[in-house]
Amino acid sequence: MTQDPGALVLFGDVVRSRDDLQASTRWLRTLTADLERAYPDADRLASIAFTQGDELQALLRVTADPLAAVLRAALHPEALDMRWVVAAGPIQPGSGPTTERTGRAFLLARSLLDTARARRERLLVAVGSEPADSLLADLAPLLGDLLGDLTDRQRAIARLMLVDGLRQSEVAARLGVSRATISVMAERARIRRIEGLGRAVRRIVSDGIRSDGDGHG
Repeated sequence: MTQDPGALVLFGDVVRSRDDLQASTRWLRTLTADLERAYPDADRLASIAFTQGDELQALLRVTADPLAAVLRAALHPEALDMRWVVAAGPIQPGSGPTTERTGRAFLLARSLLDTARARRERLLVAVGSEPADSLLADLAPLLGDLLGDLTDRQRAIARLMLVDGLRQSEVAARLGVSRATISVMAERARIRRIEGLGRAVRRIVSDGIRSDGDGHG
């Protein structure tokens, strides 16, 4: 069967979902709706969906930003603790929601999720290019840890800056505090480092996909 030239597969797994399946399902329903609004139709190859009350799945074009989902989930005011994996590769042609699709990228994502669970990592990314994947194996988990270590207040500030794209002065006005206060809190939250790591991961993913495509062309 002919395969699609490539796609990005995202799995988001709610940690300890079995402790409260109803809360997990409510959160995934909220997150799915948020991501459906955030990603334009041109970025999605299938509708975003979740399964078994604990795992969200998204199928995106290779030109989409996979970290947008990770950031929106981690910085959402109702967020539950999640682990994420991003895999790039071929998928089988088809239609329907992401949960009904398959292909090599899905197999890689499933393998990554098993590894993330075993290692208790919050974020793993692989694109099928050895040089890129070697870098991603170090950088992606660090980004996941930085996001996971934020306090509620830090998450609120990080969301305004990293998701909504506000400047520190605009965040200060929104929250009714001084810019100096936001500057100190942003430094403690290591928002600049999160932003830099995110930028690096995106670039490595893009370069890795390009080099893997060239190698198989």
